[in-house]
Amino acid sequence: MKLNFGKTLGISVTAVAALTLSACGSDNNAGAPATSGTGSASAAECGGKNSVTAEGSTAQQNAIAEFNKVWSQLCSGKNLSYNPTGSGAGREQFIAKQVDFAGSDSALKGDQLQQAAERCGGNPAWNLPLVFGPVALAYNIDGVDKLVVNADVLAKIFSGQITKWNDPALAALNAGTNLPDADITPIYRSDSSGTTDNFQKYLAAAAPQSWTKGDGSEFQGGAGEGAQKSAGVVQAVQATAGSIGYVEKGFAEQAGIPFAQIDSGAGAVELTDDSAKKAIDAAQFAAEGNDLTLDLNSLYATKEPGAYPLVLATYEIVCSKGYDPDTAAAVKSFLTVAANEGQQNLSPAGYVPLPDRFKERLLTSVEAIA
Repeated sequence: MKLNFGKTLGISVTAVAALTLSACGSDNNAGAPATSGTGSASAAECGGKNSVTAEGSTAQQNAIAEFNKVWSQLCSGKNLSYNPTGSGAGREQFIAKQVDFAGSDSALKGDQLQQAAERCGGNPAWNLPLVFGPVALAYNIDGVDKLVVNADVLAKIFSGQITKWNDPALAALNAGTNLPDADITPIYRSDSSGTTDNFQKYLAAAAPQSWTKGDGSEFQGGAGEGAQKSAGVVQAVQATAGSIGYVEKGFAEQAGIPFAQIDSGAGAVELTDDSAKKAIDAAQFAAEGNDLTLDLNSLYATKEPGAYPLVLATYEIVCSKGYDPDTAAAVKSFLTVAANEGQQNLSPAGYVPLPDRFKERLLTSVEAIA
């Protein structure tokens, strides 16, 4: 299923937001829609309870903080309490009815699908991809200002099959660049990490013959040096000549570390908001309907020209039905603001603002929450 949102829906983001206004109210709403700092009407009504709870992914916590700030500005008195304990804990707490929704780097699967449906009063839970964060390949090679890699080369580096920077496979991708005869030190996350999981899923999707190690939140490659958390990866790359590591774009930018371009077959692509958006636009959903679980192979194995494919998608896991009216209204209000006004300041934090067509599809699902 290609994400042809505009063609499928035939309506604009504004129209979707307007529909959400009528669907999001409750008996104790705040009256007329709030206004943003620019004086335009907010896309969400400020109904429902004032305090919403969520737990989960650390990868999205800075984006959630931005969404919450904007929500409280547009809807006076509203607040989301988000506990960044990790994706697995978030899913468990959602199933246990301890929080209103979960943040997760992975969609629900297996036994948790049924457990979540039971938590939602016999109704399915939906996985709504709200936050996208590109993963940079930060490197430390003296005298090399531009580096190009591909999935096959990365798979071989992180599994110990390519060990020198002047390896012929790297030289072929970097014509005109004098790569040194120096050892490569891969830097990986030594702690359990959604970034590791998605990096390994990328390698498995885009270079299946070279990456046979599998995926998961623990690094499976067997080569290199481990570092704790994203900040530790940045520090290790900075301190280790000849190193390369995977880390969220925001961390690499803040540290001033260069990061590589990726060639997926249509030429080298620099990591920018636009190139990451192209990969998101080329992605497909796993199924029809309002559950928006992504087919990660379609994202990570894309050959779309100008697309940077190594993008971490994180979800908000919500009940499709089964909330009490005040909780449903508040959750919808928060998510609507997050998908609209909340996107404006994500880029400086290292996230990718939602492409318009993707936003339309997401808002349609948010509107359908009951």
